[in-house]
Amino acid sequence: MTTSPFTSDALAGKRVLITGGGTGLGRGVARHLVDHGAEVHLWGRRPAVLEEAAAEASVSRPGSVHWQTVDVRKADLVSAAMDEIWTLHGPLTGVINNAAANFIAPTESLSPRAFEAVTSTVMNGSFNTTHAAGRRWIDGGTKGVVLSTLTTWVWSGSAFVVPSAMAKAAVHSMTMSLAVEWARYGIRLNALAPGPIPTDYAWEMLNPTEKSAVGATQADQVPMGRMGTMEELANLTIFLLSDACDYLTGQTIAMDGGQMLAGPGTFAGLTSMSNEDWATAREKSKAASEAAKSQRGV
Repeated sequence: MTTSPFTSDALAGKRVLITGGGTGLGRGVARHLVDHGAEVHLWGRRPAVLEEAAAEASVSRPGSVHWQTVDVRKADLVSAAMDEIWTLHGPLTGVINNAAANFIAPTESLSPRAFEAVTSTVMNGSFNTTHAAGRRWIDGGTKGVVLSTLTTWVWSGSAFVVPSAMAKAAVHSMTMSLAVEWARYGIRLNALAPGPIPTDYAWEMLNPTEKSAVGATQADQVPMGRMGTMEELANLTIFLLSDACDYLTGQTIAMDGGQMLAGPGTFAGLTSMSNEDWATAREKSKAASEAAKSQRGV
């Protein structure tokens, strides 16, 4: 673990919402925000996972992390949960759109339901959350920061994860569009496009078998020769949420060890997989998905 370059009060007075905060990158970053003075709110769909994530993130400052079960695909649920935060805790100062769904698959095999499961979480969920917070900031005359977790596929596209690539490109466009529209209100929107940073569930869905281990999740495709770390992602997040860069808005920042510049960090290498390989990958991804569903009781 590296030493943080920021003081422990760098985010003092900040109240930050992380969607998809029970797992993955959102869960990993939450603890670092708390350690630097922020109050953090976690949204997700699995109560047990959220409760565990909140307890883990608030070790250094008990009571600093709150959680709500929220399906970000549903605008009315997002609005109700946002009202609860404003009423019980006060206005947010920042939102991290981190909720996502993804899996590798040949696009011709996708069902409409599978396509919607990914795109509605990433695109609709990011818009619903951004819109709900933005309206309240504008109505209250307060500033706010929106960060969205994207990938470098917003510039290159990526085979075998087409719904995710499409949806994240839409959020990239939202970031640029609203940065202009809402700048006059003191609302900044930026996005992060991290390279491979291992997290349990995401790796099960994007790298389920030995045959699928030729895609964007591999360190040998990164010029620096390694994966990124949660600490590095957290450091950039803290900077963008802080008051240190009020003039920065509308940008998607790639943090990928040079992967995109050396060659698109995509799943194009999976063209070598046979139908049998894809069947095996689907079974393993399905098992991971069922395990996740059992944790939220659906």
